[in-house]
Amino acid sequence: MEYQYILVETTSYTGVFLIRLNRPKELNALNRRGMEELVHAMQVLDADSSCVCIVLTGNEKAFAAGADIKEMANNTAIDMQKIDQFTRWDMLKKIKKPIIAAVSGFALGGGCELAMLCDMIIASESAQFGQPEIKIGVMPGAGGTQRLTRAVGKALAMEMVLTGRFISAQEALRAGLINKIVPTEIYLQEALKFAAEIAKMPPLALQLAKEAVLRSFETSLEEGLYFERKNFYLLFASEDQKEGMQAFVEKRQPQWKGQ
Repeated sequence: MEYQYILVETTSYTGVFLIRLNRPKELNALNRRGMEELVHAMQVLDADSSCVCIVLTGNEKAFAAGADIKEMANNTAIDMQKIDQFTRWDMLKKIKKPIIAAVSGFALGGGCELAMLCDMIIASESAQFGQPEIKIGVMPGAGGTQRLTRAVGKALAMEMVLTGRFISAQEALRAGLINKIVPTEIYLQEALKFAAEIAKMPPLALQLAKEAVLRSFETSLEEGLYFERKNFYLLFASEDQKEGMQAFVEKRQPQWKGQ
């Protein structure tokens, strides 16, 4: 696939790849073609053994300021059902490798939902998060009511969804929505460094650990513990487990193979 609305880049960090949303004039508003490209790029990197961790970003002014309203303004309910745009979001949820969102400026509506779909968020001091869909007569539809509530709790999520209020990076950090705030001029570099630390870990263990954490939102504690245990046992079939434990005993750095 030729990409028109995203850029995929290698980085100077082993195992770390970067995807940039690239509609700067539209503040990286998420259109259908752009989401198709994003899903395709994520799936390609997920299948690439040289990729261990993915960083997703926009630009300093906007991570993504929402969905492309012009694309859907005149649609009917039947049109929306046929387009079924959220199927692409379900595909992103299936990406096995860790994804870090590097957010600066606006992360609103679909942009906030996309950031929350990532596994961790590094935010610049200028970042703003919000679900302002209520102001144009609709509501979040790509997970905003569900992921936001799980991240920040009912009270703040209800306020953001029902009033459309934006929250700052500082408030997002206090609420548990993001991992870290860094100066705007180095936000992307800090996200890449963070990704590089993760990329030093054994790839299979990263993927199964991510899967187990995400499962905790969908199951009871008992079912989650059972799932965690199965993934823990499964890793004992890997070469990396043998290497990791042997390296620990021998007091040396492990050499991961992703096998």
